[in-house]
Amino acid sequence: MEKNYTKSNENIDVLDAFNWESVQTEMKDKFGNDIYESWIKKIKFINEYNDYILISVSTRFIRDWITSRYLDQILKIAKLHKKNLNRIEFIVQDTNIQTSNDRDNEPISSNKSNISFIEDSFLQYNRMDPNKKFDNFIIGTSNKIAFEASKKVSEELAHYNPLYIYSGVGMGKTHLLNSIGLSLKSKFKVMFISAERFMYQFVRSIKLNEMVKFKDYFRNTDVFIIDDIQFMNGKEAMQEEFFHTFNSLIDKGSQVVISADRPPNKLSRIQDRIRSRFAGGLVIDIQKADYDLRLKIINSKCVEHEILYPNELKIPENIKKFISSEIKTSIRELTGALNRINSFIKVYNQIPNLSEVKIILKDLLNVSENTISIDQIQSEVCKFFKISKNEMLSARRSRYLVRPRQVAIFLSKLLTTKSLPEIGREFSNRDHTTVIHSVKMIEKLKSNDNELNSNIDMLKNKILYNRENEI
Repeated sequence: MEKNYTKSNENIDVLDAFNWESVQTEMKDKFGNDIYESWIKKIKFINEYNDYILISVSTRFIRDWITSRYLDQILKIAKLHKKNLNRIEFIVQDTNIQTSNDRDNEPISSNKSNISFIEDSFLQYNRMDPNKKFDNFIIGTSNKIAFEASKKVSEELAHYNPLYIYSGVGMGKTHLLNSIGLSLKSKFKVMFISAERFMYQFVRSIKLNEMVKFKDYFRNTDVFIIDDIQFMNGKEAMQEEFFHTFNSLIDKGSQVVISADRPPNKLSRIQDRIRSRFAGGLVIDIQKADYDLRLKIINSKCVEHEILYPNELKIPENIKKFISSEIKTSIRELTGALNRINSFIKVYNQIPNLSEVKIILKDLLNVSENTISIDQIQSEVCKFFKISKNEMLSARRSRYLVRPRQVAIFLSKLLTTKSLPEIGREFSNRDHTTVIHSVKMIEKLKSNDNELNSNIDMLKNKILYNRENEI
C-alpha cells in the first residue's frame, strides 16, 4: 500500500533546497551510463524533509528494482549532500499517463528508444536487464558453444535463424538472450519478451479488438527474442498466431531467438509445424556447469560484491571452493548460496566456519530438516560424551550429565523444526522454559569456550553429514 502524501506534510520542517541534480550526476558516474539511463534517470525528486527525501517513480516494478539493487548506494551518495539524511522514501506516481486517444495516435515504436515494446504496465517486467551482458557472462565448457552462437547472431543477423537455446532452470540462457538484445538495440528494433507475456498481450488484444495493432507490434521488428517458449504448451490459438508471426519475421529476414527448458522434439502439446520450424535452425543446449565454471562464477560474483561493498569481510577461498563443489544444480542456486553467506557476514560481521556454512545452506545441500530426528541427536551426543541415553533423560543434575543434556537440547533447536514444547517432551517431558534456559546457556558458553565450540561443530558435522571433522 502506497503512502498518501498530501498537504498535511506541510507541517514538516522543510530544509534548504536539496541539490538532486548533483546527486544524479554522481550516480551516473557511479553506476555507468547503461544503468543510469535504464533505471536511475527515471527517479524524480519530490521534496526533502528533516531526515529523509521523497522521490517518485512511474511503476511499482521500477521502485522495487531500484530498492533491491541500488538504494543503499543512492542513499550513500545522497548523504554527501544532506548530512542528516537517514532514509529515502518512494511514491509511485506516473507522470506520463495518456488517454486512450493519445495512445492510438502514437507510432508503434517508441521515439525514445529502438526497443519495441507493448505500452502496457505488465510488460514493464520484460525490459532488458542492463546488467546481463556478454562482458559479464562467465564461459566454460558447458556453455561455450551457446555463447559463441549468441555472439555470432549479435554480429551477423540471420546467420543462425532461428537460434534455439535450451537448458534447465538457472543455467544462463536468459542471460544470453538479454545479451543479444542489448548488443543489437542501438542498431536495430529489438523485441524481447517472455512467452507468458506474449500470451497475455495476445489475449488482451483479442478482448480489446486490437489484433491489428498486436500484429504490427510483433511483426514489425528486426530482432524478435522470446524466452521460455514451453509456456505455449496446449494454447492452440496462441500457437496459431505465433506461427504466423514467426513465419512473417523469418520471411522478411528478421532474427528470431528462442529459449526453452527442453529441445524442440520434447515440447509437448506444441504444434508439429512449430517444432519443425524450431528444429530447422541452430539448436544448442547448455549443460550443467562443471566445478571449474562454478568456481569462476563464484569468484566473479565475489569481485562484484567487493567493489560494491569494499568494507565488508571477504569470503575465504575454502568456502568458495566448498560452495562450488557442493552446489551443482544451477547457477541461480549457486548465486543464491553466495548471497546467503554474504548476508550472514553482513549481519554478524564475521566469517562463518564450514559447519555454519553447511547449516546456512542445508536446504541447497539436500540436507532436509525433516531427516534429522531428536532421537538421532540424543544418540550422537550420548556417544560423544560417553553417557547413556537413560542418564541424559533422567532428572539427575550432575554436571557431567547437565552439559551434554543442554548441548543436545541446543542442537535439537538448531537442527530441527520442532517447537520448544515438542523438544521438551522428547527430553522426559521437560518444560519449554527448561529448553529456553538450555539454549541460552549454551549460546552464552560458546562465546567464551573454544573447546565447547569445537565439540558442537564436530557434533553438527556428525549429525548432518556423518563426518567426524570438517571438510
